[in-house]
Amino acid sequence: MFTIGSKIDEVRIDGSLSKFRQDLEHFQKIGLSAVELPVHGLDVILNGKLIQKRLDKILNILNNFDFLYSIHSPNPLNLMDKKETDLHADVLLSSLEVARQVSAKIVVYHAGRFIPEEEFFSFPARGLSQKEKEGLLEREALLLQSISEQYPDVTIAIENARPYLGDSPYTYGEFPDELKHQVMCINRPNVKINLDMGHLYMTSLFHGYDLEEAVLNLRTLVAHTHIHDNFGGAVHHWEKQQTHQLPFGKGDSHMPVGWGSVPVGPILDILFPDYTGLLMMELRSRYFDDLEESKQNLESLIPGSKYPDSDGPDQQYHQCREGI
Repeated sequence: MFTIGSKIDEVRIDGSLSKFRQDLEHFQKIGLSAVELPVHGLDVILNGKLIQKRLDKILNILNNFDFLYSIHSPNPLNLMDKKETDLHADVLLSSLEVARQVSAKIVVYHAGRFIPEEEFFSFPARGLSQKEKEGLLEREALLLQSISEQYPDVTIAIENARPYLGDSPYTYGEFPDELKHQVMCINRPNVKINLDMGHLYMTSLFHGYDLEEAVLNLRTLVAHTHIHDNFGGAVHHWEKQQTHQLPFGKGDSHMPVGWGSVPVGPILDILFPDYTGLLMMELRSRYFDDLEESKQNLESLIPGSKYPDSDGPDQQYHQCREGI
């Protein structure tokens, strides 16, 4: 059994609860069963603190729907941050509390960045020593160990990262083996991996590793998935305008499934039948009207869905058997 869902796009709703409700109604209309809620975009966390009054309004809206939920923590959240460590930890804790109150079992957290994207111009990540990186990995691991123990019923799913021209590697999340090693060293039952298929495809081409071998290596730790499409072409971190990148097959496009060249089918073939998590589509807001097509394309790629419905063997089969 599989459950397909979609993220609520934080840029699309931009704090508007009326747009939030409208998107949920659309998701229900096209037959989705799960939703990933962004704590950013819903304005439910301010300066690290959970705004309960705001969350109560969101819960009131969710009471009208019957989705399964996951939570996406804010993109800039980075437990390797050296300037405001406590603030970043507070943001993750608040995200976990949101998950508890909406009965979500997963909170997505982007793998820690040795140098965050916001500082690429000032501090090239490739200039860090291995000792400095090891210290940051330990900082993140200790925080995740402590924070995960406070919410044992919610899984923190660390997401693998996309590459950037000129600035990679800026995070261990670009490398499946390093991501696996970090999760195993954290060694908590509720700290796992969110496999972002689009990011994995881009980094496999950028760093030259075998994608299917990487999925095989990670599969037992994958608790959640992000599914979207692209053509694998890496860009610089300042290249954000999709309109100009798409004609050249560049960028982390987050297109509907089937529009690019991400091998979603082979990845699912490796994950199934053991994978029991959500299949969460993560499309950019510009593809909102194409979400149903993406869902249909994804359904066709799920192992077992390729076989025709039938009440039993057809006549040709019977004739063959009778001739034996």
